[in-house]
Formats: sequence, structure tokens, C-alpha cells
Amino acid sequence: MTDEDLIAAARQAAENSYSPYSNFAVGSALRFADGSVVTGTNIENASYGLALCAETVAVSKAMADGVRGGLEAVAVTGPGDAPITPCGRCRQVLNELAQLGGTDPLILCVGPDETRRVKLSELLPDAFGPASLD
Repeated sequence: MTDEDLIAAARQAAENSYSPYSNFAVGSALRFADGSVVTGTNIENASYGLALCAETVAVSKAMADGVRGGLEAVAVTGPGDAPITPCGRCRQVLNELAQLGGTDPLILCVGPDETRRVKLSELLPDAFGPASLD
């Protein structure tokens, strides 16, 4: 799967967003070394603090299916004029999954006309993770 295919999967996931309060539909897609892709979308709640980000939903789906390593790339899409990046919480959640497999995935931050490509370690330097507890 190409980066463009991964971005298309994230955009398709955003179509299932439940975001009636912010009207900010976000989609994410995770690509693993075995070629599998897991998608997620944001899910809001009337109690705002209980909302779930698209990346967190995708990581939760992957982990629930037993995927614990091989995270190669993540695409994140959303509305607006600029590329969207994962929030701090999502960076940490992605880092947990990445560290379990010893990877530093490429993060595709997608906007309407531009895609910013950065490594997770650039978005979350000196990250706290499973190895920090040893």
C-alpha cells in the first residue's frame, strides 16, 4: 500500500466520524509491516472529555486484534486549510504501539493541498514508553 492509498483510507475513515459538536471530522489509517491497515475516526461525546481521537480509535482496534508491532506509517486527515497533526495524547498512544515493535513510524499529516511527512520521534522527542519502566 502506497502513502497515497493510506491517505485515501484515512479520508474514507473520516466519513464515519461522529463529530456533531465540533464538526471536525478526523480520519486515521495505520499501516503495518505485514501490509495490513487499520483505520479509525474521531468519536465525540456530549461530555466533551470522553471524546476519542481517530488515532486512538485505530490503535485500540489494532491492539484489540492482537497487533503489537510493525507500525510503519500513520496517515491523519481532517478539515481545514493546513495539514493536521496528531494531538499530544495521540502521539503518546502511537508511541506506545510503535515502541512495542521497535519502530519509528512515518506520520503523514494531511491537508487539502499538502502532506507533511515527519517521523513520530520528531513529533514526540524523548518519548516516555514501555522501555522507560525497565
